[in-house]
Amino acid sequence: MRRPELLIPASSLEVLKIAVIYGADAVYIGGESFGLRAKAKNFSMEEMREGIRFAHEHEVKVYVTANILAHNDDLEGVREYFKELASFPKEEKPDALIIADPGIFMIAKEVCPDIERHVSTQANNTNYETYRFWYRLGAKRVVSARELSLNEIKELRANIPDDLEIETFIHGAMCISYSGRCLLSNYFTGRDANQGACTHPCRWKYSIVEETRPNEYMPVYENERGTYIFNSKDLCMIEHIPELMEAGIDSFKIEGRMKTALYVATVARTYRKAIDDYKESPELYKKNLPWYLDQISNCTYRQFTTGFFFGKPSDEAQIYDNNTYLKEYTYLGIVGEQNEDGLYRIEQRNKFSVGEEIEIMKPDGENLTVTVKRIMDEDGADMESAPHPKQVLYIDLGHPLEKYDILRRKE
Repeated sequence: MRRPELLIPASSLEVLKIAVIYGADAVYIGGESFGLRAKAKNFSMEEMREGIRFAHEHEVKVYVTANILAHNDDLEGVREYFKELASFPKEEKPDALIIADPGIFMIAKEVCPDIERHVSTQANNTNYETYRFWYRLGAKRVVSARELSLNEIKELRANIPDDLEIETFIHGAMCISYSGRCLLSNYFTGRDANQGACTHPCRWKYSIVEETRPNEYMPVYENERGTYIFNSKDLCMIEHIPELMEAGIDSFKIEGRMKTALYVATVARTYRKAIDDYKESPELYKKNLPWYLDQISNCTYRQFTTGFFFGKPSDEAQIYDNNTYLKEYTYLGIVGEQNEDGLYRIEQRNKFSVGEEIEIMKPDGENLTVTVKRIMDEDGADMESAPHPKQVLYIDLGHPLEKYDILRRKE
């Protein structure tokens, strides 16, 4: 049985560090160009180098996305971008590039041959002949299409070279279109999903308008449940780690390159423990399953589905009556260094107050409930509450903290 890698997304340098500390084997990130998450914060070249160096110091790999479907005008910029990545010193160089476009793939092979090339799910990799094709071109890994069942992935594994790796999404948002090749955003807003600018029209509410009555909006109903006709549930395979392990998958990939540090920490920590528990003992995994299910619901999500893994999804995989996330916890901040007064630095993300009960989330799986004893601003003034997002504060929670602990509040 293969030892699967846990691959976690990161939208920023801060989130990359959280992914590393909370259990990732590898992290995937985007630069400021040529990735499919233009609205994410993404990484400058300086941040990318710092993040890769941090990850490598913790024996974690970093993959950089360059998975747009390129137009002619993109090609020279791609070439220069790859030349810059290739010039990084070894300790700061990406471990792989994630690529969908064959032209970009060949440029990477020419410009930075020592950086592995992974083929993105955007390339619609649905059969073993496609895997063999990319292998002959020099791919180290191919990301399976989300539309594949576990039986199909097993068949892939049996019919491709042993050293060609399979990467598979196991958790996160599901695109309504075939492997993400969606034209809705481009059609409605002029923003091209395949160039990284998706506006997520699949999450919008839709009505019908009859052409002779332009101001009369008639709701669309399917099975009398609502109007969000494209809105998929989120993928979650935390209950099916044994089946994923047995399928021969090399990398378990989490979707979410626009998510918060709290989301990334929660998902990384939960899947890390589930994978490690199963490798230690299937009985231990079964025993701890309630904990995994409880923890995975502690970040925002849109109800859960197993996607295509056990066959074509029914209409139960859709959410027809709303497009909102379920939210059980609010993200408050990440613990930084301790000052000379024994208070801990945080950059606050949501309001909290003195006397309020909050939780400390630790990388090892421990969650501690504490009461806020004191809040002080950068100038040393005491505060009753922290109402301003991203304000730097110093806090006393009546309990020792460690750098990279995450603070959250149960709602």
